[in-house]
Amino acid sequence: MLTKFVYAIESLSIWVGRSFGWCILILTLSVSYEVFVRYMPGFRPTVWAFDMMIQMYGGLFLMAGAYCLAQDGHVRGDVLYRLFPVRMQASIDLLLYIIFFMPGMFALAWYGAEIAADSWRWDEKSSNSPARIQVYFFKSLIPLAGGLLILQGIAEMIRCCKAIRSGVWMQRLDDVKETEDLLIEQAHEFGMARRNQS
Repeated sequence: MLTKFVYAIESLSIWVGRSFGWCILILTLSVSYEVFVRYMPGFRPTVWAFDMMIQMYGGLFLMAGAYCLAQDGHVRGDVLYRLFPVRMQASIDLLLYIIFFMPGMFALAWYGAEIAADSWRWDEKSSNSPARIQVYFFKSLIPLAGGLLILQGIAEMIRCCKAIRSGVWMQRLDDVKETEDLLIEQAHEFGMARRNQS
């Protein structure tokens, strides 16, 4: 039951991360268009590109946090950590989630909700460009990101508890992999196949 719960949260985090990953394409196209119109005669630069780029990048950054946590992709100083047995790693992780991560994410969600509510109430617009783009949609992502990180943090704490009991980390849901990881896996599979042939 707990395993299904963890995988359900992880699936949500992955889905949200993939969905907001499309911001990269929009960001790339808008930057390319802006560069194109700045240097082509007869075209004029846009008034909306700067704000839109900030909001796209900010949205991607905020909403990819839970995805990154679900994929165990956050930077970790693991010079000593990786040498510890799984139960000790899980105990350290659980303690750090309880002391640092969860209070920080609750603060992000709580104060983010206040910031978003104020922004909606004031019909806040960007002061960075003449386009005066609304920012309340963007600021609404702050408490949403905090909520998703809290959910994923709960899943990670359950994962830690299971690892403390069993001495083995739960398998993570697969998604994209780094090229280096894929090459290592292929080399390992190739080596195993050659050993089996001999």
